[in-house]
Amino acid sequence: MSKGTSSSQYLSADRFAQALRSGIHRVISEQDSLNAINVFPVADGDTGTNLSLSLGAVLHTLQKPPGKHISTLLAAIADVLLDSARGNSGAIVAQFFQGVSDTAEQLTRFTTYTFAKAVERGNEYARDALSNPLEGTILSVIAALTSNLQRQTATEAAQDFATLLSNALPDCRKALVRTQSQLDELKRAGVVDAGAKGFVALIEGMCDHIAHGKPTPLPEHANVERLAAELPQLSVDVPTQRYCTECIITGAGIDRRRLREALSALGDSLVLAGTKRKAKIHIHVNEPEKVFGLARTYGALSGEKADDMHRQKKSSHDHKAPFAVITDSAADIDDKDLERLDIHTVPLRVQFGKRGYLDKVSISAEEFYRELQSNPIHPTTSQPSPGDFRRQFQFLASHFRDVLSINLTGRVSGTLQAAQAAAERTSASGRVHVVNSLNASLGQGLITVFAAECAAAGLRIDAALRAVDQAINETFTFALVKDLRYAVRGGRVPASRKLLADLLHITPVLRSEPDGRISASGLLLGRVDLLPKFARFIAKRIDRKARWRVAIGHAMCLQEARDLEQYVRAQLPEVSGCSITDLGSALGAHGGPGAIVIAVQQHRQPAEFADHELTPGVATPPPE
Repeated sequence: MSKGTSSSQYLSADRFAQALRSGIHRVISEQDSLNAINVFPVADGDTGTNLSLSLGAVLHTLQKPPGKHISTLLAAIADVLLDSARGNSGAIVAQFFQGVSDTAEQLTRFTTYTFAKAVERGNEYARDALSNPLEGTILSVIAALTSNLQRQTATEAAQDFATLLSNALPDCRKALVRTQSQLDELKRAGVVDAGAKGFVALIEGMCDHIAHGKPTPLPEHANVERLAAELPQLSVDVPTQRYCTECIITGAGIDRRRLREALSALGDSLVLAGTKRKAKIHIHVNEPEKVFGLARTYGALSGEKADDMHRQKKSSHDHKAPFAVITDSAADIDDKDLERLDIHTVPLRVQFGKRGYLDKVSISAEEFYRELQSNPIHPTTSQPSPGDFRRQFQFLASHFRDVLSINLTGRVSGTLQAAQAAAERTSASGRVHVVNSLNASLGQGLITVFAAECAAAGLRIDAALRAVDQAINETFTFALVKDLRYAVRGGRVPASRKLLADLLHITPVLRSEPDGRISASGLLLGRVDLLPKFARFIAKRIDRKARWRVAIGHAMCLQEARDLEQYVRAQLPEVSGCSITDLGSALGAHGGPGAIVIAVQQHRQPAEFADHELTPGVATPPPE
């Protein structure tokens, strides 16, 4: 061991940064194995992903530590972690480092004694963050580390950091092993707690650098299929709460005790991290908007997210499909298809003035149209951030060899670019393939459903990409906008055009173009019998002899959607199936209540594109 690396009695900001970087690399290297044993509090297979994303955000700060004082570095680390924390374990780790930072507020460097005191405060902060702290979790390992450091510094058993951490590791590992017997969920599954194992990996990586002078490098990622074969197959119940919900509150004098009490009544697995100026909420609930609404009463809201744990649980434990399918919420898809085919969704953000929502998560279609009618402020929709995509890509790519993302046409939104940027930054063993649907709404939805059917049929990713490319060329979307007032309010249409349309009693029809544009395609004369006219309009622009699958979306006009289905079937004798669903906010914000959108796609079977063996154990769905 080199004297400068292993035997120092002090830990400077630079050495701490190097050690922590080694620890984070160690956690990232174990991401897939941590996901595979994730059972508690919810078996959604994302603890490794959440810890990797949470801690990985700190790496940039560690490359160029801000200032020479340990207090400055720790304050920066705590701030980044509060913003980037994901999941239960990520939020606990963020609060742990907040406690470490607060204790080191005036320090230029750590001694073994001040380091032990800082870890002790971090332990207290981590426990205080939970409404119901339990043994058998990451808290048990943090407590074991704290107790060991206290004993060593009290007896002066360790005068240098190499000895201090080397002596502490065995107690941390013993605490990790004990977690399996401390929680029934872990005992039944035969695994240790994933968050606790992640924290041990963090300390191991730091010890590798400080005690042995061998920092852990940023890893090549483990093979998903090998891990799935080696690790135990977990059988667990579906979570009682559906959404893993998080947000950040920025305010003055946030009363965390009152906030914790109010949040406790909404769900479970609550972690409240942060300070009086900035707080991070993590909680499992069925109604995310109740959390966001409560949070708004304490300050400005940001970083809202709500991950569907039911779908994550299914993906993490059902490995029949060769690839996962994900889209953004601009795609309008029947809920039955979302559930049947395990399609994941990244929500767009809907903003009514200062109040924001997660599309189709914290605001339903019915709630959206009611607000659209009553609110004088016209809503805006914004694309998901690359971070929103990356979080889900990271999770799925750690469970599947490939992830196929079908996104809103790049001609009308930056959503596609956000997905592409996220795919480039995703560090997991699986590959992410981002596809421009050249479509929107129901058309994008039909393409996504077909991609998911290809996965269910066992197509390899290369064959599926060819099949999806064919589907894109054979999918057409048409929109009937009966009331232009909302398009005028949103600035999409000049008021003069609405006036002209009203005077002449004409109704515009929009359609998707082959290059991805959404443009005006024609006009329907008169305001009587619009639906049969619309059906004839569509039939004239596609091959009537072909076999079509149809999807219809409506904005609070279900009966008209049902009537349109009958008119379309009369015009197109070969309709293989038709789904009817609510029209989402992406087009609904401009079409308003009463708008109807229809997409048609030439019927294909996934097996048509299977030019080699299908994935073993996956059955081809029967023809419709």
